[in-house]
Amino acid sequence: MNDSLVIIPTYNEKENIHLITDAVFSLDKKFDILIVDDNSPDGTAQIVKDLQKGEYKERCLYLLERQGKLGLGTAYIEGFQYAIEKGYDYIFEMDADFSHNPKDLEKLYEVCAVNGADLAIGSRYVSGVNVVNWPMGRVIMSYFASIYVRFITGMPINDTTAGFVCFKRHVLETINLNNIKFIGYAFQIEMKFTAMKFGFILQEVPIVFTDRTRGKSKMSGSIFKEAFFGVIQMKLGSIFRKYIPA
Repeated sequence: MNDSLVIIPTYNEKENIHLITDAVFSLDKKFDILIVDDNSPDGTAQIVKDLQKGEYKERCLYLLERQGKLGLGTAYIEGFQYAIEKGYDYIFEMDADFSHNPKDLEKLYEVCAVNGADLAIGSRYVSGVNVVNWPMGRVIMSYFASIYVRFITGMPINDTTAGFVCFKRHVLETINLNNIKFIGYAFQIEMKFTAMKFGFILQEVPIVFTDRTRGKSKMSGSIFKEAFFGVIQMKLGSIFRKYIPA
């Protein structure tokens, strides 16, 4: 076991799962991997099982299988709980579709392990707009969504919806994960906001985000609606909440 665990939630990622596992395990810095699969009908979990028995039987490749498509947030919560139980010091969120460059895991790790941040955020917007292969309409929507979230929450973060992050274990131990309410992309906002309210150090790391070339996007209108209205709900709720460590 290494000190770092990369959590990758999956649903129908058979085109990507072997490739992303190869990419993470080929890095100079050693990372363990936890796949959290939501009962993918395309056989994603079976591919992981084959890798566990074959090519990567000597590596720390783990699999949590869930009973259905239960949401991004709950997948990460289960992954966080697993990481805490196993004693990992650095816990990462990353997509399976190569929209996040696995090489940037080492940058996020350095920011937490060397520079002293509690939460490192792979940011698309901290140094301009670094997004590849997205339609202009989606770029504009994402960029101004982050501005909207910053305005409502007061977070000094350029990429508030980023899903490529590294947590130090004590952040996840301090936050009561049972109180995290959102399950879609609003989950990413809620985790950063809660970490900020507890006084943890958040630092953005510039990355280039490249839209997937294999498989299908999981974005939907309901996910966007949750994020838009959920931010206001979250901010109002924070006024009456005392941020006491769990």
